Order: sequence, then C-alpha cells, then structure tokens
Amino acid sequence: MKILFTAAECAPFFKTGGLGDVAGALPKSMAKKGNEVKVVLPFYTKMPEKYQSQLTDLFNFYVAVGWRNEYCGVKVLELDGVEYYFLDNKYYFDRPDLYGYYDDGERFAFFQQAVIELMERIDYIPDILHVNDYHTAFIPFLLREKYGWIKAFGHIATVLTIHNLEFQGQYGREVLPELFGMSTKRYDDGTIQMGTAVNFMKAGIFYADRVNTVSPTYAAEIQTPEFGCGLDEVLRMVNYKLSGILNGIDYDTFDPQTDKALPYKFDRKNLKGKAKNKAALQKKFGLPVRKDVPLIGVVSRLTYQKGFQLVVQEMANLMQFDVQFVLLGTGYENFEHDFTYFAGRYPDKCSVSINFDVDLAQQIYAGCDMFLMPSAFEPCGLSQLISMRYGTLPIVHQIGGLRDSVWAYNPIEQVGTGFGFEEFSSFWMMEEIKLALSVYNDQPRVWQKMMRIAMESDFSWDSASQNYLDLYAQILR
Repeated sequence: MKILFTAAECAPFFKTGGLGDVAGALPKSMAKKGNEVKVVLPFYTKMPEKYQSQLTDLFNFYVAVGWRNEYCGVKVLELDGVEYYFLDNKYYFDRPDLYGYYDDGERFAFFQQAVIELMERIDYIPDILHVNDYHTAFIPFLLREKYGWIKAFGHIATVLTIHNLEFQGQYGREVLPELFGMSTKRYDDGTIQMGTAVNFMKAGIFYADRVNTVSPTYAAEIQTPEFGCGLDEVLRMVNYKLSGILNGIDYDTFDPQTDKALPYKFDRKNLKGKAKNKAALQKKFGLPVRKDVPLIGVVSRLTYQKGFQLVVQEMANLMQFDVQFVLLGTGYENFEHDFTYFAGRYPDKCSVSINFDVDLAQQIYAGCDMFLMPSAFEPCGLSQLISMRYGTLPIVHQIGGLRDSVWAYNPIEQVGTGFGFEEFSSFWMMEEIKLALSVYNDQPRVWQKMMRIAMESDFSWDSASQNYLDLYAQILR
C-alpha cells in the first residue's frame, strides 16, 4: 500500500507525548512490512541539529491561508525506510513549544492545506491518508469539500486516529472564509459545528472513512458522556466505522538486553541483572539497599488525570508497610510539594526526583518490582507496556488502554501480568497495592512466573502495525 501519514509531532524529531511516539514508530513498522510510507510534519526549528543536518531542501510553494499567501518550504529526510517531508514556515513553526499559542488555528490551517497541496507536487497520491488528532483532523473534510474537484484525490481513503479527545480544535465560524477560503455552508447546516465553534475533530470524525482510538476500551468509553468530551453523541452516530487499536512500543528502543541507560543488562531467562539494577536504583535514590523489600516506582506527569490525588491520600498509609517508593516526574505544584514532603518524612522508604530524566526513567522501569499507574482515564498508556517489558509488574486503574494491556492478577488461578482495581478510589487502589505486596512477599514463585509472562507479552509495533494494515485493507476492498 501507498500510505501518507501526517501528524503535528513525531519522535525522534520533536514530541510532547504519546502522539509523537506513535508517529515515530508506526510508519517505520509499516515500511518494514513492504509498504511505501511517507510522513509529512511541520518543520519546527527546535528539531535537533543531528537531524537538521541530514535534511535536503527540495522546493517551495505558496499556500493560500484565506487572504494570506504563505511561504511553504519543503525539506526531506529518509530514515529507517521512511521518507519524512518537513513543511517550513518560520512564522508558524519557529517557536519554543509545539502548541499552546493564540494562533494555533491559523498555524494548523496552513499546515493541513499544505499537506494536501504537497501530494501532487511530490507526485505521491496515497491509497491511505492517515491523520492524527485535531491538528490534522480537518484534512478529510478539506479533501471532500475544498479539494474535491481534483480528480487525483478522489480515490484517497482517510483514517483518523484519536489519541486524546480532550483537544478538539474549536474556532469561530469565521475561520472558514478567513483561513480556508471556504463558505460557511457546512458550519451553518451543523455538520462541523459544535456549540458556537467550527470543530476540527468533529469534522474529521464525520468525514474520515475510518476512525480509531488507541485502545479498544477507550473506543467504547468515548461513546459515553463521561469520556466523550462532548462528542459522545457524534461518535455513537458513526460507531460503525469506529474501532480501537492498542498502541505498541518500539522493541528496539525498550529492550533490557541492550538499553544503554541500564547499568546491568538482563532478559526473562536471566533476571540477575534486574536485581543488580534494583540495588543501583536504591543507591541512586538514597534508599537502603535491600533486595527483599518491594520497590514501587512511578514515572509520570503529576496531574489529576494521572490519578495522583489517590496516591497522596494513601501515602501515609503505604509508608506503614515494609516497602520503598521512588518517583520521577513534574506537574502540579501541590503534587510536587506533597511527594517532596513524604520523601522528607520517610527518608528510608520514599525518595522523589521532581525532574524529567529519560535515562533515570529507564532505570526505574528496569529496577523496580512494581509500577504504579492509577490514571483517572488513559486512552492507551505506554508506561505500563514498558514496565512489563522490563519485568516490573504494573498496578493500574482498569480503564482505557490499561485494562486492555494489563492482565489483572487472578488470585484463584494465580496468574496475570500485573494488578488492577476497578473503582477509581484511593481505598481500592490501596487494596490492590496490598494484594501485590502479599504476592511479592508470600508467593515468590508466582511473582517470578508473572514477571516472565509480562516480559513475554507482545506489545511490539510489529503486532500493532498489522492491525492498522488490516484496517486499511478493509477500506480498500
């Protein structure tokens, strides 16, 4: 298949979260399977120099953004069998951050129109055009309503992946003539209107041939008022084309046998290195080096969405057990303050690093026994996948992708790949932690078996990308 993939961020060039990880890994995996894949991205000038130095300038053209005539330079780079095209406009993309600006609507109006107008210029009309989140969700609408007169575009099938439904791209009615040079017809008849705004995400949901989210459970959840962010009714209307595909992780990057961030390497057949990593992690965090004590780790943004209000409520209780707790992350000031307080109060049991450190994160995934992830909602989640890859059993709120990826411990059959609690409450989270501590302390053989099953589970992009290719094939039949 000929596939064109477009997003607002992409690892390893620039990213803020899971979207960047997916945009970096999925096209690469599909290319490995013999598909022709090209990726189109904004050219953010914060891109690392080692990649900028590999760019080739191809040509430039101008994009009509309403009455504006905006420059668009085209740069290209080939990496891992994928051609990446970067669209350059310094006014829009020479900024410290990727998002969060007053003119984001204009910036991504420019980008989306430029993506469409690039295709003929590089002589690449794909079978599948795959867009991601609101930054590119208007493209299926534009293909039909603005560029539908171009015959070459008539056979392009479109897929929209929703990574985070909370951000929808909502702008005033005037953006249609002001930024797209279009009439307000589809706003006035309600097709792309939500409240008093043009809604990029709603447009993508209606106009894309298929819509998917990043886990099967989240696909069901966003059809409810609780998780639908106001679009649940729209999603229920089109649920015949809605599905969920669980994200993968890059097994080349996340591999305990080769991870350069780890002082000791290991695999599921030889876990001695994991025990040494645990000791090294305890030493690094200033905790007593004890191999017998269960070590719980956290790597996260410290926010309410990630569930840290539950952890704060139970920290004093947790510290009464023979346990150690390490945390790496930044976020809301109240959570940073609270965890720093507990580290000071229980210096032999709790240590925190209010920081962002990629290598230390890997050491926590590899060196801990348990990984705590009590998210209030989680479309997919990657940390639980990484922790299982490194033999660290996750303790999760059974929601979204956490439910789909973590096989919650069954005390009767004594199997699982982690632990899960159903009700979002500090009491039930603590009950699940206590169950995990009990299995760790009293059933070491069961714990070892669970570790090995977790490490053997396949959450690679090789598997996940095949599900996307199957989805594409359904449209093209």
